[in-house]
Amino acid sequence: MYRYYTKGVCSKSIIMDIEDEVLKNIVFEGGCAGNLIGIKHLIEGKNIDEIIYMLQDIPCKGRGTSCPDQLCKALKIYKKYVYDNE
Repeated sequence: MYRYYTKGVCSKSIIMDIEDEVLKNIVFEGGCAGNLIGIKHLIEGKNIDEIIYMLQDIPCKGRGTSCPDQLCKALKIYKKYVYDNE
């Protein structure tokens, strides 16, 4: 399990399980429930690089980031510290 505390968005954190670079489970704590449940169903089971490609840099309400963008930031950090340190 990996938890990322978001910045600048409505969700407070993102909890995820990643196995062999595939997102197995994700939970957004807080945020727009319907949208985030929809995103969850679309991205679970996908490779994390594919998720980053699809969702990075999406803005929300002029904040310069969004819950999907924060997820991408979390996945990039995960990749850096887990896969680059093997």
